[in-house]
Amino acid sequence: MLIEFKDTIAAIATPPGNGGVGIVRISGSLVPRIAEQLLTKPLPPRLAQYTPFLDADRSVIDTGIALYFPGPASYTGEDVLELQGHGGAIVLDMMLRRVLSVGARLANPGEFTERAFLNGKLDLAQAEAVADLIESGTEQSARSAQMSMQGAFSRLINELVEELTHLRTYVEAAIDFVEEEIDFLSDGIVENRIAALLVRIEQIRQTAKQGRLLRDGMTVVLAGKPNAGKSSLLNALAGHEAAIVTDIAGTTRDVLRERIQLDGMPLHIIDTAGLRESDNAVEREGIRRAFEEIRKADMILLLIDAREPDAEAIRRTLPDSIPITEVYNKIDLLGRAPETIETTDGTQIYLSIKTGEGMDFLTRHLKQSVGFNDSAEHVFIARRRHLEALDQGRVLIESALFQLQNNRADELVAEDLRQAQNALGEITGQVTSDDLLGKIFSSFCIGK
Repeated sequence: MLIEFKDTIAAIATPPGNGGVGIVRISGSLVPRIAEQLLTKPLPPRLAQYTPFLDADRSVIDTGIALYFPGPASYTGEDVLELQGHGGAIVLDMMLRRVLSVGARLANPGEFTERAFLNGKLDLAQAEAVADLIESGTEQSARSAQMSMQGAFSRLINELVEELTHLRTYVEAAIDFVEEEIDFLSDGIVENRIAALLVRIEQIRQTAKQGRLLRDGMTVVLAGKPNAGKSSLLNALAGHEAAIVTDIAGTTRDVLRERIQLDGMPLHIIDTAGLRESDNAVEREGIRRAFEEIRKADMILLLIDAREPDAEAIRRTLPDSIPITEVYNKIDLLGRAPETIETTDGTQIYLSIKTGEGMDFLTRHLKQSVGFNDSAEHVFIARRRHLEALDQGRVLIESALFQLQNNRADELVAEDLRQAQNALGEITGQVTSDDLLGKIFSSFCIGK
């Protein structure tokens, strides 16, 4: 059922500045009246018409193409009119002021897409993908955002929600008919389906994690003793001299950040001060800031001088919850070949930043460690809130399985499944709040 909004909204839908084409977009019940006031001919639905755009005194503001999309077969579900003229800032402003004078108001950021969501033209995950597509920084992130816009992510979430609905039916039937001596849960079907659901939600979570990395980028912190090669590695990955490199220990005193692309995967590389005991107040502050960044990292690259390979003392100071890869640098000084070694404590990579030997091992490891695939064919875009909702849903489903297997507490199983369904429903907007909608759509550009 479509919502009848009281007001008609309008905005310039093309970026600021001068260009060949500029678009003024209008949505709402006043679209037919606005078209009658601004145009010289009737508009057939979904057929481009070349026409003058008229001012209040019937003088011509511009000449271009008008497109009319009557609701509900439009982006917002309302009557929509697009006026495509020349892309000069002044002429577009004149056009917009003329539309506002006829009764429309200026749209809020993201309001066109918000109306599309409220009118059921797309769900919340698809609406967010619209903004993600516009803001895409790589070709892969754009393709992944397009997949989410087409509903790939939403379909997977809806399948999880549908399965939870079926499971709740079984569990609540067992509660309602407890006196009928019919045990709906004794045959193990519900237990097996909950276990299978956990496997499925983890698969979706891993894909969503890669989608989140495509959107936001992975944060990699370079840590280690002074002169281990952290700044040199930052420069090598960035492709330019982002950090000062000298033979003087403790050259880096502050945090340095670089955003790069690694075969289409965005990375936030953070260089930090060398970790050691110091009496220098400035260096101690740099080390404190280094640990702040380390605690927020997606991955830590622990740089180690291959000639002095003992890193156990520093490794003990790093968080156990964050993946750590030991990078043994300066193998050119030992005549050692580059290699990757998998150990019980993690991955060790032997390379020379100076000569470039083994750098391909490192780049391959960075992609593989987060499940990154060079092809975005099956990856949808995702946001941090999506991962949090999936994590919450997984924890609740695990709790339901535990209650079923160990306590036979049918009421607690039913409640865990209900809350899991609500958590997953927040992803697509089946369960949502006005505060969440306001936060999401306020981040959109005006005109979208």
